[in-house]
Amino acid sequence: MNARDGAVFPRAMTGPWRSLRTGLRGWGGVGAMALLVALTVTFALLLPVAQLRGEDGPATGSQGLARVSQAKAEDCENPQDQSLSPSGGTDGTPTVDAIKARKDRRLIVGVDTNSYRWGYLDPNNPSGELEGFDIDLVHRIAEDILGDRDAVQFKAIPTSRRVEAIQKGEVDMVVRTMTINCDRIGQVAFSAPYFVTGQQVLAPKTSKITGFDKTLADQKVCSAQGSTAYDNLEAGRKSGDLPDSTDITTTVPNQLDCLVKLQLGEVDAVVTDGALAASQAAQDPTVELKGGLFTDEYYGVAMKLGSDDLVRQVNRTLENYVEDGGWKASYEKWLHPTMDQGDKKSASATPPDAKYK
Repeated sequence: MNARDGAVFPRAMTGPWRSLRTGLRGWGGVGAMALLVALTVTFALLLPVAQLRGEDGPATGSQGLARVSQAKAEDCENPQDQSLSPSGGTDGTPTVDAIKARKDRRLIVGVDTNSYRWGYLDPNNPSGELEGFDIDLVHRIAEDILGDRDAVQFKAIPTSRRVEAIQKGEVDMVVRTMTINCDRIGQVAFSAPYFVTGQQVLAPKTSKITGFDKTLADQKVCSAQGSTAYDNLEAGRKSGDLPDSTDITTTVPNQLDCLVKLQLGEVDAVVTDGALAASQAAQDPTVELKGGLFTDEYYGVAMKLGSDDLVRQVNRTLENYVEDGGWKASYEKWLHPTMDQGDKKSASATPPDAKYK
């Protein structure tokens, strides 16, 4: 699937970007860098995040079902275990059938296009295709539903719009390092978890910050809008795990924007999922992970409430993907280089066990 079928945002300042940054010094350099950032942001905003839709838009799921399959947030316990079993249900397959019946017979999937090794465009890849761990999973889902791994229309969805894009029917699903939590399971339908990680702090190597602790006093911390990272920062302030002087007001639409702000010295630290932070540390050797994981995060494929048949289909794909070694091969290719240290495997190197309600 060519990246032209989905918007592609610029990556964080790596390669020539970092060289340019290094060369900008003094007051003139500051001015030039400000211009560079403005141009980068403008470029990102002008790229076609929303795609032109043809006659066959995303399947909307079984909106008329009296039964809502996902647990309500107020009744939530262990949200990662609230998905539907992959066994066939009794409601038929209206959502899957609608996808198969499209004139443009493709799965429409919201993804990230600028997360290194998760969903990104490698400028050194002549194919011009999106690649990464999440992208591999999308191809497998498309293969199982439509019989063609390339029958996918990718749509770039910012972190802050993941839920909205699903609810408005802009996409069939979102596969974008999206954490399953109690609030979200009342808004969208999740698959069983396909990855486990946790929140972690990213900061310059020269920083005295040691993790999610008192060393964040008087520090400016960046997180993505609508992310579990921001929720944890807010909760940490309320519980006293973080000092009151920690500034958590800096939020951005896309999580990678936090890395850019960190590189420019506009913030002192970033809080995000450890898996994403590890990839960002691989992009920029001047930053590093500080402290260990301080939460448990489970990624799931998000779909529209009521699309039970699609949820069951994705869960069947996930089970097969793990059993036939597809998950492990994708992890080894994309995430092992950034998450594992020598012979020491990250806890994320093992797919989470699927439990169903």
